[in-house]
Order: sequence, then structure tokens, then C-alpha cells
Amino acid sequence: MKHFLEGDYYLSPEGYRIFTEQYLKRRGYCCKSGCKHCPYGYDKNTDKINKKIK
Repeated sequence: MKHFLEGDYYLSPEGYRIFTEQYLKRRGYCCKSGCKHCPYGYDKNTDKINKKIK
């Protein structure tokens, strides 16, 4: 079971877990799912990562 820190996600009005940039950076890789707050700049249309994070 994963342990999340405060600020790692929030719930959408429909009840879905939306991961924040904070969590996605700490995870350390792009999952190529088109996450709303993707710090890697993944584009589902081109299947490319458009930026590198620091």
C-alpha cells in the first residue's frame, strides 16, 4: 500500500484521485498517462516528453 504525503493528490468532484506535480516529481518517472499536473511535459498526441524537470 502506498503512503501519500499531504499535498500529493486531491479528489475531483467525481471522486477521482488527481496527483499533484509534487507527487509526480517525487515518483521520479513519467507514466505516459497524460496526468493533469505532469512535470515531465508528456503530450499524449505526440507520445513525447517535451521538457526535463530539475
